[in-house]
Amino acid sequence: MNLTKRMFALNRFLYRLQLQARRLLPRQRCQAFGSAHPDRRVERIYVINLDRQPDRWAAVKRELDQILDCSGNTLSERTMRFPACDARSFAGSPKADDEVDPIYTLRDQLFVEPQPRILPHRLDLDRPIQMSWQEVAVARSHVAVWRQIATGEDAYALVLEDDACFDWGFGRYVDRTWHELARGRNRTGPLDLLYLSYKEVIGGAPKSLLSPSVFRPVRGLWYLSGYVLSREGAQKLIRMLPCQGPVDLWINHKFDALEVRATRRSLISQRSDWDSANSYSILPALTRIGVLDCEGQSLFQNRPQQRPVFAFGEEGSGLTSLAMALSMLGYRCCSDLQNLPEEEWVQLLSGSSARVFDAYVNIGALMENVATLKERYPDAKFIVTTKKDASIKDKGVSLPDELSDAEVAVLHLNAVDKWKTVCEHLRCAPPISSFPEIADLGQRPLLEEDSREISAVTPPKEQRRDMSPWVIEPRPMWRGIRAYSPAGIASRVVFDDRFDSIDNERWLVRDDTFPGNLGLFRPANVACRDAGGAVLSVRRERLGVRDFSAGSISSRERFLYGRFETTLQASKVPGVITGFFLHRDSPRQEIDVEIVGKRSDCLMVNVFYNPGTEGARFDYGYRGAPTTIRLGFDASELPHRFAIEWGPDEIRWFVDDQLVHKRVNWAPTPIPQLPMSLHVNLWPARSRELAGRLAPRQLPATATVKSIAIEANLATSPIYDREHPVAPNSSIQRTALRATADAGVSYP
Repeated sequence: MNLTKRMFALNRFLYRLQLQARRLLPRQRCQAFGSAHPDRRVERIYVINLDRQPDRWAAVKRELDQILDCSGNTLSERTMRFPACDARSFAGSPKADDEVDPIYTLRDQLFVEPQPRILPHRLDLDRPIQMSWQEVAVARSHVAVWRQIATGEDAYALVLEDDACFDWGFGRYVDRTWHELARGRNRTGPLDLLYLSYKEVIGGAPKSLLSPSVFRPVRGLWYLSGYVLSREGAQKLIRMLPCQGPVDLWINHKFDALEVRATRRSLISQRSDWDSANSYSILPALTRIGVLDCEGQSLFQNRPQQRPVFAFGEEGSGLTSLAMALSMLGYRCCSDLQNLPEEEWVQLLSGSSARVFDAYVNIGALMENVATLKERYPDAKFIVTTKKDASIKDKGVSLPDELSDAEVAVLHLNAVDKWKTVCEHLRCAPPISSFPEIADLGQRPLLEEDSREISAVTPPKEQRRDMSPWVIEPRPMWRGIRAYSPAGIASRVVFDDRFDSIDNERWLVRDDTFPGNLGLFRPANVACRDAGGAVLSVRRERLGVRDFSAGSISSRERFLYGRFETTLQASKVPGVITGFFLHRDSPRQEIDVEIVGKRSDCLMVNVFYNPGTEGARFDYGYRGAPTTIRLGFDASELPHRFAIEWGPDEIRWFVDDQLVHKRVNWAPTPIPQLPMSLHVNLWPARSRELAGRLAPRQLPATATVKSIAIEANLATSPIYDREHPVAPNSSIQRTALRATADAGVSYP
C-alpha cells in the first residue's frame, strides 16, 4: 500500500536533483548478492514493471547500477524485468479464482492496522470490501514472480516494484543483516521472506527483536515493494493461495506460517516524485474511519477511545473472561469485587478523570449507582453478560432500569464470535489472540492492608517504568487492591535441591540466548561442585552468534503460585546480571530478583505483566516496573537466601527470611496469573542503563547457586523440551501430591 503524498513541482525538482547528485558518490558494494558458493546469497533480482512505463524500468536500472555485488559487477547485471499485469486490460468486476480472491473485510484490514485515527460510530467488522482492479493486478504480478522463483534454481531472489529507491548505506546494512541471519539460521529455521522495504502501522508493528539489525514481525507491515524471497518461501506462498485482499495486507495474515524477518529500518523507499497508479479499495472505507498513517513506536500508545466501560451480568456468565478481554484491548480494568477502594470510589462517582481505571467489570457496589454513572459519564459504554440464549429484545436479559436497549451490548456466554460483539460496541480492532475463557471469580471482598513491616536499610527506589496500560503511574494515596481469593485444589511440589549434580528430569541447562543478552548460554558454563552447589560463569568466547558465553538453569515444570527460594552468591563484575526469576512467554509475564554487578549491594525486584490466557501474543515493554532495594551487605561476598512468594493477589520478596518488598494487584501492575517456569542465570547485559558497561577484563565472572527450594502449585502440564523430554515418572512428578493450595484459583 503506497499512500505517499503528492509532491509539488519545486519539491519534485529538488528531489530528482538529489537523486542525480547521489550518482556522483562512489558505488556501494553489497556482498550479500552474488553466486551461491561459498555461502547462499541473493542471486537474482526481479523488477515488476508495466510495459507502458519504460521510464521506470530505466530509472530502477540506474539505481541498481550504483551497487556492486560480491564479484564487483553491478546489480543491474543480475536483474530481470518482469512484466506486470496491467489493470487496463481487465473489464467488469473482479472475480475470485485460484490466485486472487477480491473480497476481504474491515476485520482483515484492522488485523494489520489495528489503530486508525478515527472509527465510525457504528463499526461492522465483517463489512465486505472489494479490491480494485489495480490491486488485483499488483497481487497477480507478485504471484507470478513467486511462481518463477518457486520453480527456479536460485536460493534467494530480490523482488522490487519499479518505483524503488535505495537508501545510502543499503549495501553495508544488508551485508550486516545477511551475516546476522546466517549466524542465527540454525536456531531460527530457514529464511522465507526478508522485508527490505516497509512502513509500519500506527503505533508500530508488534515484533520480536532477533539481533541488532533484524526483527521478526507479528503483523503490521505495509508495502511489498522490496523484499528477499527464498525458493522455499515462494513455494509456501503458492500453496497458501488465493491471495485474499491486497497482497501486502494478505501476506501479514500469513506471517504465522512463514519465517519472516525485516531489517530494523527500511532500506528501500518508494520514489515520491511519481504518483501512484494504484486505486485503493480501502480508501472509501477510510473516509469513514479515518486516514491511515504510520507514526509511533508502541502498539499501546493509543489508548482505547471509548471510556469508561461498565459491565454487569449474572453469576457464571463470563464476567472474568470479559475483564481479561478488555485488558487485552488496552483498558485498565478493575474487576470481580464487592466494592472499590475508597479513593477510587470517590474519584469515579465524582466524574473525575484522575481515577485509576477506565473499565469496571462485575463491581457489586456499582449496580446501585448506574443512574449516577450515566449522569457523570454520558459517553460511557455498558456491557451485560448473560447465560441466556434469548435476545435483549425478547427481554431475556435483565438490565439496570436506567439503561435502554440501545445503550448496551449483550454478550452471550456461548456466543461464537465474542470479539465481534465487544469490539464493534467499543469501536476498536480485535487482537490477534482468541477471546479469553476464564472461570468466573465472583465478587470478592476487599482485605485490609498487610500490616507486616518491611525490612530495608533505606526506602526502595522506584526506577523508570514501562508506559503501559497495565502499569500504574506513581500517585499519592493509591495502595493497590487486596482481595480475598478462595482456596483451590492443585498438584503441589515440594523439594530442596542442593545441586550435587544436575537432575535432568527437573532442570534444563540452557543452550540459547535472547536479544538483550550479549552471551550465549552454554551447558559448559554450569558446573556442579563436589561439595554441592552449581557455579554459573560468564566467559569471553567467540561463538559466532555471540562473543561471550553465559550460564542458565531452567525448571522443566511450570508453576502457578508458591514459594521459590535460592541460596546464592552473586557476581560483582560490572555489566553482568545474576538472576533468579519466574518467566513465561505468550503472554510475557515475569517476577524477578536480579543483582547487577555494578551494584551488588542492591537488589532489583521487578514484575512484567501482559494480559491474556495461554498463547496470547502480548510482549509489551522492556522495563517492566522495577524497584531497587538497598541490601545493607554485598551479595557477592557471601551466600544469602532470596525468596519470592507469589500468590494470586500479592507478591512478597524476602532476603534472609526478612520481608523486603511486597506488591498487591495494580500496585503498580496486576499480579501475573499464568503458569511460569523458574530460572536462575548469569549473563552479560546489552543494556548499560540496566547493568552498566561490561568489563571484559574482569571476566570470567561467576555466581554460585548453593540450593533452590520450591513449594508451589504445579501447572497442569509440564514443559516438554524436544531434545530433553521429561520422563513420565520423573522425580518432580513422583514428589507431586494432591493438597489444598495455600492461595488461589487455578486458571484454565
